[in-house]
Amino acid sequence: MDSPPLPYRRILLKLSGEALLGGEDYGIDPAVLSRIAEEVKQVLARGVQVGIVIGGGNIFRGAGLARAGMDRVTGDHMGMLATVINSLAMQDAMERVGIYARVMSALQINEVCEDYIRRRAVRHLEKGRAVVFAAGTGNPFFTTDTAAALRAIEISADVLIKATKVDGVYDDDPAKNPAAKRYDLLSFDTVISDKLNVMDTTAVVMCRDNGLPIRVFNLTEEGALLRLVGGEDVGTLVSAG
Repeated sequence: MDSPPLPYRRILLKLSGEALLGGEDYGIDPAVLSRIAEEVKQVLARGVQVGIVIGGGNIFRGAGLARAGMDRVTGDHMGMLATVINSLAMQDAMERVGIYARVMSALQINEVCEDYIRRRAVRHLEKGRAVVFAAGTGNPFFTTDTAAALRAIEISADVLIKATKVDGVYDDDPAKNPAAKRYDLLSFDTVISDKLNVMDTTAVVMCRDNGLPIRVFNLTEEGALLRLVGGEDVGTLVSAG
């Protein structure tokens, strides 16, 4: 019997830099990288094309550096370079499990990765390679959430998948409030008006205006990503409503 068609042909997976910490206080936990790489490998084996954007908060966060007195533009450029470090680490982890992977940077760092060129990125994806988009948008004052939305729209992804440490979007912090309510479905406008902190507002507006749904799920739940791309109702879906 033929398997049912998959709901997504191409996805953009957004990982926070903090997600790579695992049990570490700082930097990157290799065990977390390996687990994510294995899950990506399973997704690719299903025929789904995978783009990835990783934040840099485990190393540097530009806004935080600015609050400490550093020039904001300088701090944001440091944060972009931190995402390149994380992206190279992710590329290495994926290659170690047999995935063909490419890092494409919005900043020119030709010695360690490719420049981001949209058509080349799409070609990599069509060839079954995982593509990690590094250095955000290449501009200060824009978060990696916004970079993820931008890249997802540019490569015509079917969904933007936001990986978190909880199984969806809640009306309150479930770690502090056991009675917090989880949403199965939300509209873009509700996320913005209720300030639900799914992603930054710029990213949510970009997704809304371009008809790109967002799916929020728990990265730490083993197998959740594979079930999500297989069509199961995992986490919270943010759409036009």
